[in-house]
Amino acid sequence: METQPSQSLTQEEIERYRRHILLPEIGGTGQQKLKNARVLVIGAGGLGAPVLEYLAAAGIGTIGIADDDRVSLSNLQRQVIHDSGTIGEMKTRSAREKIARLNPHVRVVDFEERFSAEWATRHLPRFSLLVDGSDNSDTRYAAADAAEAAKMPLVTGAVGRFDGSVTVLKPYEASADGMLNPGYRDLFPEKPPEGLIPACAETGVVGALTGVIGTLMAMEVIKLVTGIGEPLVGRLMLYDALSARFDTIKYKRRKRPASE
Repeated sequence: METQPSQSLTQEEIERYRRHILLPEIGGTGQQKLKNARVLVIGAGGLGAPVLEYLAAAGIGTIGIADDDRVSLSNLQRQVIHDSGTIGEMKTRSAREKIARLNPHVRVVDFEERFSAEWATRHLPRFSLLVDGSDNSDTRYAAADAAEAAKMPLVTGAVGRFDGSVTVLKPYEASADGMLNPGYRDLFPEKPPEGLIPACAETGVVGALTGVIGTLMAMEVIKLVTGIGEPLVGRLMLYDALSARFDTIKYKRRKRPASE
């Protein structure tokens, strides 16, 4: 895995992140961990937009962005990292420019490519944590498989119309009971049939909903990097926007064939 020398926080960074540093749970040590973290975000769309903005604001030192799409007018209702002036640009470039304005201390590595198993083999070792903000099953399963193989934490979320979900996957580690944590296929054993789950372009989605779920995903990343709190490992958080209700479902590792 690519490593980078640890660098101390500058006086400007100390002032920028003062509200973090004041928290005993984070402090200077936690902020240093955030600066040294290397996080790859799949997608600079509805979920990726708030994830990228809050991770950049939090001081994640290196952020990778994988997206092969361009900004369109219909994106702007929810993909708030982009704006009217970036319509037609690659989303990775638009997001990189916004992050540079938000926090010049963050290094952005952008990939104008779609995430896949083959892509992960080449590029994932450069990072230490993966965030999946994609909008299709193929990418979600590919991300989960790649992260598990790399023994890398994965924060994954999804939205649809008025509801969303978030969970954290670390299937290469054991829980307090000594059992291995569940993976993505323990939660969703098989991909849904083609066309069963329509895209938001067909059904619509509330823009603010992607902000809620994306922000929750960013919070899980911060917890994982700094080592605070209890990440959503083995727990699926569900949010129903219409009823303003959060629910959490616990799930466990299924019995797997010996070959796995």
